[in-house]
Amino acid sequence: MIALFVLLSLLFLWGTVSRRLARWSVTAPIAFAVAGLLLAGGEHPVLVLDMETHTFQRGVELVLAVMLFTDATEAREYGRLEKSVGEVRLLALALPASVVLAVLAGALLFPGTSWWLLGVTALVVMPMDLAPILMFLRDERVPLRVRAALNIEGGFNDGLISPLFVFCVANLVTAEGDTVGDLVLDAFRGASYAVLAGSAVGLVANGAVRRSLAAGWATATDLRLAGLALPFVAYAASVLLGGNGFVAAFVAGLWYARTARALDKDHLSLAHDAAYLMSLAVWFTFGKLIADEFAEGADLAVIGYALLALTVARMVPVVLSLIGTSFSWPERWAIGWLGSRGVTSIVFAVLAYTQLPSPDGAFVVNAMSMTVLLSIFLHGITVEPVARWFERRARPSAVVEKE
Repeated sequence: MIALFVLLSLLFLWGTVSRRLARWSVTAPIAFAVAGLLLAGGEHPVLVLDMETHTFQRGVELVLAVMLFTDATEAREYGRLEKSVGEVRLLALALPASVVLAVLAGALLFPGTSWWLLGVTALVVMPMDLAPILMFLRDERVPLRVRAALNIEGGFNDGLISPLFVFCVANLVTAEGDTVGDLVLDAFRGASYAVLAGSAVGLVANGAVRRSLAAGWATATDLRLAGLALPFVAYAASVLLGGNGFVAAFVAGLWYARTARALDKDHLSLAHDAAYLMSLAVWFTFGKLIADEFAEGADLAVIGYALLALTVARMVPVVLSLIGTSFSWPERWAIGWLGSRGVTSIVFAVLAYTQLPSPDGAFVVNAMSMTVLLSIFLHGITVEPVARWFERRARPSAVVEKE
């Protein structure tokens, strides 16, 4: 009860002062992470969070499920505005290359570490989360196609990485006697169940909502409730079948995207609000993590790994993958730099912590905590200069057109 009281009180306080704090670049992720650090971190926390319970694990999985669902329903919106192959390259070329570079960086900085553990860590620290730079995506000084590319990549990359993450974790916790072939078969079976469950839920929802709308069987409010229930239904259906719950939610969102666009723009407002609220709880948990992880300082190798993950491992594949597209060189570098990290990385790390042996789980959480912490700081202080640079760059063109 005390946890519920604290989190709801923080939510109320944030709701009353958010606009004022935004003037000082204090975003919701920063505010709730600081609250988690102060209230849940340290030797004598005001609020005790036990991340090793089954309930906590299910909770963070549901957070990711709702986020993946809303991302999938949104990701096609910008796709209609930008018909470039750039977004496809970001997902098909840059994303896997970034994961490989992160694994190699881990092998360089943490010699002797299991390749499977390095793979899990790379899959945790590389997915994007645009929450720390959300204002950038709404900034009209930035070219629309840059914002579109980031939005589409952020919407799809965590859904694509999820099955690989589950597979690598399974290799670290496998019982003796299980071969890689057995694990591949299990992973394929779980992914298949997830796709089937998500597709079934999405397709049935499409037909039911369209029929209800045409016949006038429900009000707009009722349909918003139906939209809110979908990611939870897809998650539960997949888990009951033995599949991956958050992959199923992502697939359901892809199927439901067309119906969602056919309705009013507020149809999924409750689902988006739920994703936002649940993500704030994750940021609160992150505050506890950084308090615990860095109470006695940070290892230089971990700092170096986080910096490489945010720069070389991210930027080089992105810039190279966009060669030959309509994106200019400055736009390529901006897309490469602004790959902020956040809730997806935190959720993956918590899941790894609850499923892996203690030393391995602690290693993943430590690397994630430093990467996300540096991302909040570095991306937070650079989004405004980047937006101003684009604004100055556009002015000469505007003057020439006017003349």
